[in-house]
Amino acid sequence: MTQIEWFEPDMSESDSGPVQKGEDDKYLVDITLPPKAIPSPKETLEAIKGSVKGKMLAKMKKEAVDCPVKLKMVSFVECFTCPNFNRRIRGKVGCRGLPLTPNAT
Repeated sequence: MTQIEWFEPDMSESDSGPVQKGEDDKYLVDITLPPKAIPSPKETLEAIKGSVKGKMLAKMKKEAVDCPVKLKMVSFVECFTCPNFNRRIRGKVGCRGLPLTPNAT
């Protein structure tokens, strides 16, 4: 019987370091998986209906973000449709942090 060695890659080669804020980002917020999914408003689901489907949408519905603009935990789908959403990279969201108009959710 042969013995299999476990190889762990050097993180310095595959990882370019911590996620940096972009030039438009005011906040860099972590994406979390809460024990119970936060409901997404129907308006936000309709807004992304044509662009995101299937497994990706199901995964996004289970994720949440501690929103620095609304000062509460929101569904990632709601964050994704927000005008302040800039980018998502490696479990973090870049947020512009601008005030929202009263009709923007």
